[in-house]
Amino acid sequence: MTQKQANLLLATVSVGWGTSYIFMKLLADTVSPFTVVALRFGIAFLIMIVILNKKLISVNTKILSYSAIVGVLLCGIFISLMYGIKTTSASSAGFLTSTTVILVPVLQTLISRKLPRKEVIYGVITVSIGLALLTVKDDFTFAFGLGSLLCLLAAFLYGVHIIVTNYFVQKVDAFQLGIFQLGFAFLFALIGKFIFETPVLPNGVMEWSAILGLAIICSAYGFVMQPIAQKYTTPESTGFLFSLEPVFSALFAFIFLHENMGGKGYIGALLILAGVLIANTSLKKQIVLMEMKE
Repeated sequence: MTQKQANLLLATVSVGWGTSYIFMKLLADTVSPFTVVALRFGIAFLIMIVILNKKLISVNTKILSYSAIVGVLLCGIFISLMYGIKTTSASSAGFLTSTTVILVPVLQTLISRKLPRKEVIYGVITVSIGLALLTVKDDFTFAFGLGSLLCLLAAFLYGVHIIVTNYFVQKVDAFQLGIFQLGFAFLFALIGKFIFETPVLPNGVMEWSAILGLAIICSAYGFVMQPIAQKYTTPESTGFLFSLEPVFSALFAFIFLHENMGGKGYIGALLILAGVLIANTSLKKQIVLMEMKE
């Protein structure tokens, strides 16, 4: 797989994840957060086990230990999001979570002690302006509440997840890592469910449809394809491609939930998209060089 193909695959994952905010918003008021997270990852893990059981025979302790680490991060991301989305719109939650695009290059810089490419820096600045348009009100005060802070916590955990995943896929089978992280996310959410909540299953067609959408589209596909694609691209590229996610979440929220962010919000969305394009302007040259080495 070339870096160009990996980036394209990550873009499709971003589209799929854009639907997740719609599903989570539909469940936020009727199904408890730990229940949603446990069901989405439990069903996704079961689907992958049934379809790809032969590929999981050679599992070892290293894969399991690495999967447990990314699994607990995955669980933390979506528990934070489920609580956060209770008091924010699906559109806002998507854009607040996309601050991952800023955190990944910053965290990567701290780890590698190397400044990112100038295109990445310009892209971060552009995305930051776009996010500011979403969170700054007309009187120049920030519209931050507990829900917004929880979405930002999810963004931070997301950034750590991307970097840790990028490190692990160089050492173990990316496909197995992607599948077993689902299982561990389910396990940790299930434990949390029995500790913090009264175990109750959702009822109703809409609730189960949203759960299945999260499980199949957002988890089984998204979180298995992510580590596979990440093996052939950079953490910075991954972070920026994932910043397309809130653009799709806003589009889907407008169509299905009739949410309207207003002119300022949509300008912010365009700036985030522009930041993605700016940050990836030098990727073509990098892709050619990588393909020459293959």
